[in-house]
Amino acid sequence: MDSYSSDAFRLSSAARVQARTERPLLPTARMKARQSSKIRELADAVKSAGFLTLDEQAKALGLPRSTAWTIHKASHKASGFSASIINRMLAAPELPSLARTKILEYVEEKAAGLYGASRSQRRKFAARLSIEKLPVCREFPSPTGSPV
Repeated sequence: MDSYSSDAFRLSSAARVQARTERPLLPTARMKARQSSKIRELADAVKSAGFLTLDEQAKALGLPRSTAWTIHKASHKASGFSASIINRMLAAPELPSLARTKILEYVEEKAAGLYGASRSQRRKFAARLSIEKLPVCREFPSPTGSPV
């Protein structure tokens, strides 16, 4: 077999890049993308309320600057917000109402399993929240099609 015939089956680097970029996201990647999108919505809600600087955003959210920066970048750790971070944000006196709505949407989606985690992890997360009356979390089907 000559080198030409073996090269005929190799993809060019451009074709490999194209194949990689056209692949559908794995279920876990889709969940993380959805989570990042919700965090981005929270950051946008705080900005739209007039809190433009990082210091103002941190104060409005009741969080340290470093955590506010992570929200601003919409890349909060692999597991998203912990219950203690959510409790701090919801207790912040200057929290804009739209931001509160986004946080509650995040809580509902995370408790329903849209961002991953086992049923027991989701129960522990919900139990650690200091929300008087948490909206009823409906179960969503998992991205793979099997019930959660």
